[in-house]
Order: sequence, then structure tokens, then C-alpha cells
Amino acid sequence: MSPTSLSTRLTLLAILSATSFYFFYRSRRLKLLRLSANSEPNLRKGKLFFISQTGTSKSLAHRLHHLLSSNNLPFDLVDPQDYEPEDLPKESIVLIIASTWEDGNPPPKSRFFVNWLAETSTDFRAGSLLLANCKFAVFGVGSKVYGESFNAVGRDLVKRMKGLGARELVGAAEGDVDEGELETLFEEWSRKVVGVLKGGLVVENRNGVVDSDIESVESDDDNGGGEEEIVDLEDIAGKGPSRKSVNVAESNGKVDGKREMVTRVIRASLEKQGYKIIGSHSGVKICRWTKSQLRGRGGCYKHSFYGIESHRCMEATPSLACANKCVFCWRHHTNPVGKSWQWKMDDPLEIVNTAIELHTKMIKQMKGIPGVTQERLAEGLTPRHCALSLVGEPIMYPEINILVDELHRRRISTFLVTNAQFPEKIKTLNPVTQLYVSVDAATKDSLKAIDRPLFGDFWERFIDSLTALREKQQRTVYRLTLVKGWNTEDIDAYFKLFSIGKPDFVEIKGVTYCGSSATSKLTMENVPWHSDVKAFSEALAVKSEGEYEVACEHVHSCCVLLAKTQKFKVDGQWFTWIDYDKFHDLVSSGKPFSSEDYMAPTPSWAVYGAEEGGFDPDQSRYRKERHHKSSR
Repeated sequence: MSPTSLSTRLTLLAILSATSFYFFYRSRRLKLLRLSANSEPNLRKGKLFFISQTGTSKSLAHRLHHLLSSNNLPFDLVDPQDYEPEDLPKESIVLIIASTWEDGNPPPKSRFFVNWLAETSTDFRAGSLLLANCKFAVFGVGSKVYGESFNAVGRDLVKRMKGLGARELVGAAEGDVDEGELETLFEEWSRKVVGVLKGGLVVENRNGVVDSDIESVESDDDNGGGEEEIVDLEDIAGKGPSRKSVNVAESNGKVDGKREMVTRVIRASLEKQGYKIIGSHSGVKICRWTKSQLRGRGGCYKHSFYGIESHRCMEATPSLACANKCVFCWRHHTNPVGKSWQWKMDDPLEIVNTAIELHTKMIKQMKGIPGVTQERLAEGLTPRHCALSLVGEPIMYPEINILVDELHRRRISTFLVTNAQFPEKIKTLNPVTQLYVSVDAATKDSLKAIDRPLFGDFWERFIDSLTALREKQQRTVYRLTLVKGWNTEDIDAYFKLFSIGKPDFVEIKGVTYCGSSATSKLTMENVPWHSDVKAFSEALAVKSEGEYEVACEHVHSCCVLLAKTQKFKVDGQWFTWIDYDKFHDLVSSGKPFSSEDYMAPTPSWAVYGAEEGGFDPDQSRYRKERHHKSSR
């Protein structure tokens, strides 16, 4: 045998030996991993949830729970209405048996749990890794006779869990209660779940079983959701639907010779974002701060600044249309636009009645939620405040005065926001509890860049609106939204605007990032810190030479309030709060009155610089966990 041939054979022998050793080592390592995974002490039991209306899912969950127990797999059987969903990041294994109820919705008792997942999955502050340490599996229960809504809840749960970083143990299964396959499918799915938990096979899809090792269980799904919905106003984080699928008012059909403002496409888009549409042009939506104060977890900045009871506040608008396309629009311009009222008009009394009806229905859904007491729930069912600032331009509605008067007749206060493009409407507006004008920029060029108004004479309309505000005798507010890199350097220009409208108050708030879209170039870099907002506010107060001082702040909302010292600071005590009963008495009297006639003292915890930072000490502070891939 030649030396070359011997050398070649030795080389091949070495390669084969190394390969054999590698596969032997890998095999042993995987066995050790399985043993390690099964032998690690589980400090927290897995959770088995049942989302049930008629008892079918609950019965299936009991069967699965028994199967898990017989295999020495400890799980807690949980009814979602008795569970705090904000504890989900602490869970390692979650199994869900979910029924779909009317119109593709979850059963009422489980709605809060499901809605929390939906809202949190589109909240950029929660982070896409919130449930990164959690593995889950979902079995849906429904009926195919309901068409597209078949097992909608189960499918949505899978999407939301993945969107928060959780990983599927086995693919979701969908049982049909009317086709006779439910029992067989559930037993098959249950066996797969138990097999995976005991270190067996992993099912990656609905078409069959795929042999897999432990590494397959650890794989992430990079296609998690998060680009479809926007949540409550103070905590806005999702992304609006694509502009490609949404048409503006030009596509409206006609009713009785006039177009309806809300087309089928726009209605679907807004309803997907959580709006309850009223008639053909109005809307109502429950705010996250309403839910927060119902649970005793604090109110919004209006509670701190003006004494609003957030759990008794209704957010609504009689006009979903607007005359601007602001770069920071909460709805990414999915609502209609227009320069004048050109649509079918609904009755103002019907709008008020329906808004209260829909609002109270949403409040009732909070019953049984952890922290919601019977007393607060009863109060929430009787709204006492209406924020006419939900979206659009409320003052465009031709019957706005009748609508406002009807709210006051029911002793519901009104906070109305206008975008300063309809000065004549401001002049003819009946007294409201507090009238806001959005002052998004201090110069003509910056206002055009930020608000992107439809009117060619937008600046003249803006100045005329501020002038009209000055003539109002009730409380008036400039509302400034700071966008870093856009309008945070115009201290002198902003101050010049003070002399035009002479507002009672100036609210200064950092812009809320609403996610990226084709209609906005804003990023998180454009969102100022609370320290930036404070510095801007203090500089404006100094510029006013004592005419205005920084009166209040709400750190959580990144919001600061300037107030006129001559009116609202009496003997060193701030009076920024409102005596709402006194306001209603004054309105009903029909006699002239001013903002000083219904002011009330501001509590110490709401005053600027207080240790509480504007958080009501009678409420319980709940701090959310933050899980982000990176931070600013």
C-alpha cells in the first residue's frame, strides 16, 4: 500500500470518527436538555384558562386539567374573570380553551381578559417581548355556521400572544360544535399538548404532526401582530390601517340627497380601533383612564388639573370629520376630512342619548374586573363629564349648541376642543365648561407643516380663532402639543400668541407616538421627555413675567399646566379645579357668568412640584412592567 493511499484512508477515518463523536455528543446533550427541562423546579404552576359562555369550553378545560394532573403536570384551572391579565408576563405555560360568542366576540365575562391582550399587543410601550418567557397553546370552540367569525376569538388570541413574544407549544386547533368533530379533535390536541410538555413531539401546523426536538419549541414567530388597532387616547400606541384601504369622504354614498360622513370602509376601520359609531357621523369610545379610575388606579391629567372624575367621563364627538391632517393624528387620518358640513345630519338629542347608552354599555363590561368596586361602577354608569375631543372637529357639527345645551341640561359638563379653523363657530358657541383651542405651532410655516390644514387661509383662520377665544367669558385653554424637532424651540413666538387669545390656562403636553405610517414621519425621537416639557413650560412662564405660572403637572401623561395668576391664584392657593355643580347652576340661570364664578381649590398633590407628581394619593399606583428590545 502506497503512503498516499494510507494517508487518505487515515484522513477519512479521522473525519468519520469526528462525525460520529459529534452526533453522539449532540444526542446526549439533547437528552440532558430534556431531562433538565423536566426536572427543573417549577416555582409557578401553568395556567389553564377557559373562555366559556354555555359551559362547553369549561367542561373541556376540566377534562384537560384531569389529563394534565394524571401526567404529573401541575396546572391551575382559571376563569379569566378572576384573573389579573397584567400577571401574564409572570407565567411560563398558558393553555387556553376559548369559545367564540356573538358576532365573533368573546363571552362577556372573559371580554376584559381578551381585550387586554388586544390592547397590549398594539401598545408599543408594552414591548414585543412582554411574554417572551411564556409558551402557550389555544383550542378554539365555535360553529362553522357563523361563517367568517368561526373561532375568531381563538385565532385572535394566537395572534395577540405571538405579538407579545409568546411561543406556541402546538398549533391551534378549531373545534366545531355542530359538525361532531369537537370531541375527537380536542382529544387529539390534548394528547399533543401533554406530549410536548413531557418532552415529546411538537406540532407546528394544523395539517399534521412534525417530528421536532427541544430547539423547535424554542423557535420564535417573527410575524406577530401589532399593526392594526389604536387604544385609548392617553396611552395611544398602535398603528392605523393602511391608507390604501381607506377612502376619505369623497367615496361616501348618498342618503336622501346627502352623503353619509361615515362610509362602510371608514366605519369598519374606526370600529376596529374601538369606536362605537353613532348614526352617520358621531362616535364614542371608552378611555383607558376611565377604566383605570374605575379600578382605583388613578385618573387622567384632567382629574389632576380640573377635578374631573375620570371614571365618570365620556369621550365623544358629534363630528368624526376634521379640516386638518396633523402629523401626530391619533387615527392616522382614517377619519373623513372636509372644510364644511356636507353630509347627512343626525338629530343632536339622538346623538346624546345613543352616546350615553353606548358608553354605559362599555362601563358595564367592567363589572367583576379586579379593583372595580360596586360604588365606582354605579358612579361610572352615570357620566358627569363629556370630553368632546375624541377625534375630528366637534364644532363643525351644525347643531353643536343644541347638543351642548342638552348635555348641560343633564348636568354633564363639557370640555370642547377645536382645531382653530372655524372662528365663526367659536363666536356663536354657547357657554361650555371649558373651551380648548389647539395651538400646535407658533408660526405660519410650522403650523402648515404640523397640522397640514385643508384651508388655504389657515393662518388667518387660526389667528381669528384665538381672537374669538378672547371674547369668551368661561374657562379657555390653549392646548400645546410639543413635537421634538418641530415646534419646541419657538418660545418667543408662542408667547406672542398669548396676547391674542388671553387664555385662562395653557396645557403643554408631549406628543403621543402613534406608531409609524405612510402619513407621518414621526418617530420616538420626536417624543419629548417630561423634563423637556417642564423646561419648555417654565421658560414660557418666565417669559410672561408673572402673568402665568406653572400650576400643575401630571407626570404620567407628560403634561404641565400654566394658569393665569391674577385669576386663579388666591392668597397663594391655586384654584384650577372646577365646581361643577356651581357651573350647572350658573348655566341654568341664564344669566352671564365668568370663569372665576365656578373655580375651586386645587389639592396639594396636584400642584406643580408636589411629590405625588399629579397622582391622586387616594388611588393605588400600579406600575407596568416594560419589556423592550431596545430603549431610547
